[in-house]
Parts: sequence; structure tokens; C-alpha cells
Amino acid sequence: MGLTFNRRRLLAATALATLLSPVMALQSRAAPVLRLIKDPNCGCCEGHAAYLQENGFAVTVEESSELDALRKLHRVPDHLVGCHIIFADTYVIEGHVPAAAITRLLSERPGIRGISVPGMPEGSPGMSGTKEAPLIVYEIADTGMKVFMTE
Repeated sequence: MGLTFNRRRLLAATALATLLSPVMALQSRAAPVLRLIKDPNCGCCEGHAAYLQENGFAVTVEESSELDALRKLHRVPDHLVGCHIIFADTYVIEGHVPAAAITRLLSERPGIRGISVPGMPEGSPGMSGTKEAPLIVYEIADTGMKVFMTE
């Protein structure tokens, strides 16, 4: 009788694990919260935050007049400065970076400080205007200027 009881327990535990595994897999793949810090006088950053939320990211938006100090602290070169700064896990993300690039960064986890779309290109995610050329996303790293991806 002890053997039957243990076998039933094992079958029940196996069935429960099978049912819960998709839920647990979804929880483990949940994207981290993106912390977007913007200048108090900038309006386009909210558009980028909304775009990221539409693409499955949880985003918090904060305002700061100390963006330059944050960029220095995280060693973002002047030529890679974007409109706002985003923190995701251990990475820094500068500007209107597409969701696909952020997803790739967080899934591949390369040994770089982060990624950037410098400036405020028209038609980039969250920006008005028409995208007239491929959007180039650069790595933020000590190895010089290198393309992370093009969209």
C-alpha cells in the first residue's frame, strides 16, 4: 500500500509541474522594468515610454535636470548621447532605441555598458516625423563606436 501512495503522489506532482511549467516560464521571461529618466522640459520621452509599454515593457518615468551627470557616471560618450537615459538591469540605454534592440540586449547580455540611438532622429520610436533611413543602434562600450544593430 505504501508503494501505491508514493506512486500517486509522484503522478500528482508530475501533473502539477506539467500544468505550472508554462506559467513559470512566462514569469522567468518577464522583461525587467525600464527606468526612463528624462529632462523635465522634454515631451517626446513620454512617447518613447508609451511605445515601449506597447511592446511589452514595464516602464517607469522620472524627471531629472541632472542627465549630464548621470551620463558621466555611466560613461556615455558625448557622441552617443540621446534624448533621455534608460536603465535596464545593468545596462544603460540612450535615446529612442527600438524595442527589438532592447529585447536583444537583455536576452543576449553582451559585455557592453549599453546601447544608444544618438540625438533625436525623426521617425524613431516615440518621435514624430517619418523615418527616412535605417535606424542605427550603437554599442556603448570601451571598444570604440560599433553598430549593435540596424532597424
